[in-house]
Amino acid sequence: MTNLANFNIGDTVNYEKGQGMINWGRSEIQFDYVPEGENMNGFIHSTESFGSVDGPGVRFVIFVAGCPMRCQFCHNPDTWNMQVGEQKSADELLAQALRYRSYWKDGGGITVSGGEPLLQMDFMIELFQKAKEKGINTTIDTSGAPFTRKEPFFGKFNELMKYTDLLLVDIKHIDDEQHKLLTGQTNKNILDMARYLSEIGKPVWIRHVLVPERSDKDEYLKELYEFIKTLGNVEKVEVLPYHTFGEYKWKELGYDYPLAGIEPPTKERIKNANEILHTGQG
Repeated sequence: MTNLANFNIGDTVNYEKGQGMINWGRSEIQFDYVPEGENMNGFIHSTESFGSVDGPGVRFVIFVAGCPMRCQFCHNPDTWNMQVGEQKSADELLAQALRYRSYWKDGGGITVSGGEPLLQMDFMIELFQKAKEKGINTTIDTSGAPFTRKEPFFGKFNELMKYTDLLLVDIKHIDDEQHKLLTGQTNKNILDMARYLSEIGKPVWIRHVLVPERSDKDEYLKELYEFIKTLGNVEKVEVLPYHTFGEYKWKELGYDYPLAGIEPPTKERIKNANEILHTGQG
């Protein structure tokens, strides 16, 4: 098995049973492998018709394929490789989503999750632009890992924001070194994205996975809260307790599960995290 738990930052590892390579230590994502062009297709892992935890209201959720992170707690490692996704057009996905519009009421809409949506910028711009033309609420669930203020990404990001109503920003760990150990990536550009979204007044929900022996320490939670307080656009903060539902997928892919033996957080620790982060949840 490929033991993903023991790799150091900077190591190069095989993934998807040798179908590709990724450097765990890169701080900037390269985009030259992502197809671009007019009316391009997205690489789609799956869809969910009635999502209830992916933004406000009932939502049609599109899970894209491809992710630059290798989170130890990932419950969808089968979304890591972009090439395993099925290519679908924005028009095709919108037609599928609109079948469920009557269930959205006033608060629902479309959420694109993953994987990492920001790896497929041209597709996302086309999808959300067409969605807004139809009056659809749009949400992105992102780790922020691809974010940079350099071009061409930054210009495309700003274009995408014109058609985006809300971002669910997943801050995996507030400490950069611990973030690298947990995900294989720095968090510096991720926190910069959160600051930039605050600068432009784009609404966000902050989500934080609470992982025992990793992120579930009071000092880290307090530091995260202090960071969130500096942002002026946060509508909601959510604590997502770590679970082991995706462990079987790691085994099916031939990977050692890096958090084997670590149990989900207790009710007391979940309550503690909610109190420190002032989520309003008990």
